[in-house]
Amino acid sequence: MFLYLSVFNKLYKTVNLIKSKRGIMIRKIRKRDGTLVPFDQNKITNAIKKAFIATKTYNGNILNLSDSVVNILNKKFKTETPNVEDIQDTVEEVLLNNNYLNILKAYIIYREEHRILRQEKGYKEIKIEPILSLNAIKVLQRRYLLKDYEGNIIETPRQLFYRVAKAIALIDKGYRENYKKTEKEFYEAMRKLEFMPNSPTLFNAGTKNKLGLSACFVLPIEDSLESIFNAVKNTALIEQFGGGVGFSFSKLRPEGDIVRSTTGVASGPVSFMKIFDITTEIIKAGGKRRGAMMGILNCSHPDIIKFITAKQKEKTLTNFNISVSATDGFMNAVLKNKKFNLINPRNNKIIKTINANYLFNLIVKNAWQTGDPGLIFIDKINNSYSNPVSSLGHIEATNPCGEQPLYQYESCVLGSINLAKVVENKKINWNKLKRLVKLGVHFLDNVIDAQELTIKEINKIAKNNRRIGLGVMGFAEMLILLGIKYDSNESLKTAEKIMKFIQDESRKASVELGKKRGSFPNFKKSIWSKKYKNMRNCAITTIAPTGTISIISGCSSGIEPLFSVAFTREVMEGTNLIEVNKEFKNISKKRNFYSKELIKKIIKEGSIQKINQIPKNLKKIFVTALDIKPEWHVKMQAVFQKYTDNAVSKTINLPENAKPSEIKKAYLLAYKLNCKGITIFRYGSKKEQVLYIGKNIKVESEFAGGCPGVACAY
Repeated sequence: MFLYLSVFNKLYKTVNLIKSKRGIMIRKIRKRDGTLVPFDQNKITNAIKKAFIATKTYNGNILNLSDSVVNILNKKFKTETPNVEDIQDTVEEVLLNNNYLNILKAYIIYREEHRILRQEKGYKEIKIEPILSLNAIKVLQRRYLLKDYEGNIIETPRQLFYRVAKAIALIDKGYRENYKKTEKEFYEAMRKLEFMPNSPTLFNAGTKNKLGLSACFVLPIEDSLESIFNAVKNTALIEQFGGGVGFSFSKLRPEGDIVRSTTGVASGPVSFMKIFDITTEIIKAGGKRRGAMMGILNCSHPDIIKFITAKQKEKTLTNFNISVSATDGFMNAVLKNKKFNLINPRNNKIIKTINANYLFNLIVKNAWQTGDPGLIFIDKINNSYSNPVSSLGHIEATNPCGEQPLYQYESCVLGSINLAKVVENKKINWNKLKRLVKLGVHFLDNVIDAQELTIKEINKIAKNNRRIGLGVMGFAEMLILLGIKYDSNESLKTAEKIMKFIQDESRKASVELGKKRGSFPNFKKSIWSKKYKNMRNCAITTIAPTGTISIISGCSSGIEPLFSVAFTREVMEGTNLIEVNKEFKNISKKRNFYSKELIKKIIKEGSIQKINQIPKNLKKIFVTALDIKPEWHVKMQAVFQKYTDNAVSKTINLPENAKPSEIKKAYLLAYKLNCKGITIFRYGSKKEQVLYIGKNIKVESEFAGGCPGVACAY
């Protein structure tokens, strides 16, 4: 260690000698108090040097990094004087572009610590969570931070949050509200990882790409080539900016049916789904994230068997989730072991009569084998209690993950509250949660005005219904911090209390916005007109899977239990991230049994239940997805659905050795408990999946070096 430091210091002295011969254009910088002082590159070099030492990294070219910072500053500030924050932002930008992510993390923590010190003078001991994990920084670097045409990152994480906050808060100005106050509130909520909007908003807000701020869309598909290929075109436009699209293919005539215009025969819904799949494959090659679609077919369609078995062939419809639209009539026929009619949508004639249980068992078998199809309980979605604007017609489809039932051409913007952030001293801070709910409704409503949708039909319905989806993430960490086991009656009671509170407070917030800004145009056609004088949004709450925004926020996805205490997550088409649960790491370090070897063992085992060195009381609260019986997964989904306007995305995880009968039982329970849909995933049923246990990948993310306090001038 001392040898490293000696060599490092000699290198640093040489660096300074060389640096002194180089020209620097910037003459002054502006301090935080507004005074101007001479610019000194030595301070930048020294800051980077100390960041390297603090993270035990001795293989970087500090001089080149320092010069890069100065070069960028010279380009950015030809006529203006940079301030200290500008310089620190540029240091972060350079570290990102040169892939020094561990050093960047330490640098971000340092800035946050000193921000607190400036605000709270006399605060002696700083205990601060890392604002962003290494995995969060990797995801932001790869996907979210703005880049120039040469692929260089040109913003830092805090600049991203500020860009988004500023763009969305600016909407308040049009309503003659204090947009600067709102801007600060939005920024702080994102910076503290308390609230996060859906990915398209993070990608595009504050840029020229105002087309795509919403995540969820449904497009119509009528029984004509013109409608089909118009949908293909619109799908490409939506996916280009990060949105996901759902479709019902139920109106397409079945394979082999007559096409009168050509006297030929129809190829059927599944063949056209392949066109959408290929289009999405092409779009995702140049996009920020892989395209996602939901394909739905009504249970009575003559091609339903071909649809159910469509994913039996490897690499078929890989960009689709598929779900059967199951009616109450079909489910009752299943429960009573009756026959069920398959009907040609072209002429409503009965084509065939089959046993409903045969079809249901085929769905179960294929879900067991491939993870698809799921079920959408379409009549539960469309009843007047579930659909506040049911007078507008019948909803036929959902977004790709099923949490957002939408009308044709309708869209929805999502955002999630990090529930782990509202637990303080083992209790829920209800006032903080109330504040975040109000903020979330305000933010998402502003997004509807901020986006400029070129597809006129989508723009019209988005404004007429003003549908939003405020949800949660970090629920598993909340339970852990409260000392509650996920698969317990106490957790169900907690979930019900939390979601009822969120729904009640979100409706109050929407009513308040409706008074100030006006109700959504279809308000008088909704059930809300009989209960309230005003309502800004036709539907408000949704439980989304949260995906990468939960990685950014450093918490578990949606309402899922921990997948594992430590596991490998595959994101961004082949990037593997090792994730270790933060709460487990904190507790195990305090109790002195945390080690690299333990984490490797947990990743291999997938569960901590049989690892002797872990105390029993921790095994109880750190129960994971595959430890939990399927019925507890379904019960949790049902409890959240009870107080959710839209729908709930929840994966019913099963171990690899689960039997088809367990899937059938889960499907029937979900229907009985009034879930709006259900998705089953048996571990190992897909050749490629997002989360892995037992995968032999080098553990590096959590062991890339320490992050002691980093001292630096800039």
